[in-house]
Formats: sequence, structure tokens, C-alpha cells
Amino acid sequence: MVPLLLVLLLALLLFGAGFALKALWYVAVAVLIIWALGFVLRSAGAGGKRGRWYRW
Repeated sequence: MVPLLLVLLLALLLFGAGFALKALWYVAVAVLIIWALGFVLRSAGAGGKRGRWYRW
């Protein structure tokens, strides 16, 4: 009975980790798209002068 519970617990942990990692990939892609759009729009606009849209 205990080994079965351990296997089920391990399966749940791996499923949860896989879901979390997949969700983090989606967040990373969304941030990359927002950053790229901000970079392109800021460098193309701003009244002819080129400026930074981030503060690093």
C-alpha cells in the first residue's frame, strides 16, 4: 500500500512540475514579445529621437 501511495505522489509531483514549467514557458514567451514590441515601437517613434524605453 505504501509503495503505491509513493508512486502516486511522485506522479502528482511530476505532473505539477511539468505543468508549472510549461506555464513558465508561456510567460517567458509573452514577456519576450512585449519586450520586442516595446523596443521596436520606441526606437521607431518618439518624434525622431531615439530613446530607451527601459531603465537598466
